[in-house]
Amino acid sequence: MDLELQDRHVLITGGSKGIGLACALGFLREGARVSLVSRDPANLEQGRQELLAAHAQAEGRVSLHAADLKDPAAALAVLDAAEQAFGPVDVLVNSAGAARRTPPDDLTPAAWHDAMDAKYFSYIHMIDPVVKRMGQRGSGAIVNVIGQGGKVASPVHMAGGAANAALMLVSAGMAAAYAAKGGARECGESWPHADCAAGRRDEGGCEAAGHRYRRGAEAGYCSAAAGAHCYAGGGGEYGAVSGFGEG
Repeated sequence: MDLELQDRHVLITGGSKGIGLACALGFLREGARVSLVSRDPANLEQGRQELLAAHAQAEGRVSLHAADLKDPAAALAVLDAAEQAFGPVDVLVNSAGAARRTPPDDLTPAAWHDAMDAKYFSYIHMIDPVVKRMGQRGSGAIVNVIGQGGKVASPVHMAGGAANAALMLVSAGMAAAYAAKGGARECGESWPHADCAAGRRDEGGCEAAGHRYRRGAEAGYCSAAAGAHCYAGGGGEYGAVSGFGEG
């Protein structure tokens, strides 16, 4: 499968393990260059070694950046360093941070603030400078990995769920706000082969509309000739994608 990502720069927050590291491997296999961001330098190096073991061509195509993204200045410094290494960010994948589950009687104002810092602001502090730079260039895509707690209320995950819900709103709002700068798109989960601009279509529908249909290992997606590639998988996470132009 060719996603036309050869030599594109992908920055992944929370990239040292879990979903972020799995995304990094997928992008590397598509020929992209990947910048991994995490708080722990040791975890970052461990992640890099795992990528090298899984994909020999990853050598020289992974840069590591340690930072606590709850600090907006640290997020901006990491972005500048990553772009100095590999050029402007073409794709941002946000997968950093997790809010603690807390029983209702144990919630305090500090716990609510901690949840927003851990999940919401760790995303916002990277989204803010990246989306503005992408908007100026008229190209790029942002993928936010957001827990389903933002859609389904849990008594022990209200603070974290509120952060996730806020991120869902921001993802949709950013797509609408930047649409005029190149055709932003926003996708939610359960659209495994849909083009956001053209509506939900299967492979035949995409071809009939003159769009390109691409099939991966688990699902396919439609890419409108004049729009961004929009794809979000189902499962336990909500995937929101904003894209500009043909990038």
